[in-house]
Amino acid sequence: MKNIIQNILLCCVVSALFFACKKSENKIVFEGGKAPVLTANVTTSIPLSFLSETDEAITLSWTNPDYSFTTGVSSHDVAYILEIDTAGINFTGSKKKQVGFAGDLNKTFLQSEINDFLLNQLELAPGTTHSIDMRVVASISGSTPTSLASNVLTFTATPYSIPPKVAPPAAGTLYVTGSATPANWMGGGDPEVLAQKFTRVSETLYELTVNLNGGASYLLVPRYGNWSAVAPDPEKYGYTGANNANNVNGDDFRAYGGDILSPPESGNYKIVVDFQRGKFSVTRL
Repeated sequence: MKNIIQNILLCCVVSALFFACKKSENKIVFEGGKAPVLTANVTTSIPLSFLSETDEAITLSWTNPDYSFTTGVSSHDVAYILEIDTAGINFTGSKKKQVGFAGDLNKTFLQSEINDFLLNQLELAPGTTHSIDMRVVASISGSTPTSLASNVLTFTATPYSIPPKVAPPAAGTLYVTGSATPANWMGGGDPEVLAQKFTRVSETLYELTVNLNGGASYLLVPRYGNWSAVAPDPEKYGYTGANNANNVNGDDFRAYGGDILSPPESGNYKIVVDFQRGKFSVTRL
């Protein structure tokens, strides 16, 4: 009887080892892929002009990386990110433009789209010829790194000036008001608070250094002490989304926008308001 029990136990152990080995043998392993090949319908220069901004600027095409696993070619959806950056810096720029695609293998951009990328994302000067690099990075979801970068294409382009995304105040003045500011929310008829008045750097750029209360709200106004719109100026400028839902370090803004949330820590900050790009930034000093 004892021998029978020992034989049964031995069979169980052998079976367990067998199935464990089979399980290990059936493990799915990523075997790699081929870097996508990027091509374009233009060779050296991307045409950009305000007069033809609705015309095609460039069409990019790229190959599928054909990711494979031990089970065969991947059936996963491949995601692609087009990266655009200043030439020669290996896509390390903090302002590089990234455009995502799910499964597509080509994309046509209008001149207005490329111009917007260069002016408002890369912040390149209009009327000047710049060299830019483009590449596509492919990947699939999962714990295993699968990113594959394509070859790099280099082009020249001369962005053109466009109307500001947000019309700057015709009054030529801009103030900050709110619970985040030393003077709190302004009231109707209140005299201007010079310490909360922006310096006009250019027609579309305003800067101010001010002490902000942490985790509070503020708005930008063209006329201090006046909550009524005075054509063509709105009564206020604020965040493009819901009240206090902005990135506290900077975000998009618009006329008649929502309350802007200040950074969590009180302190001295520099606020830069860029009407050309429709963006503001907040930097701790």
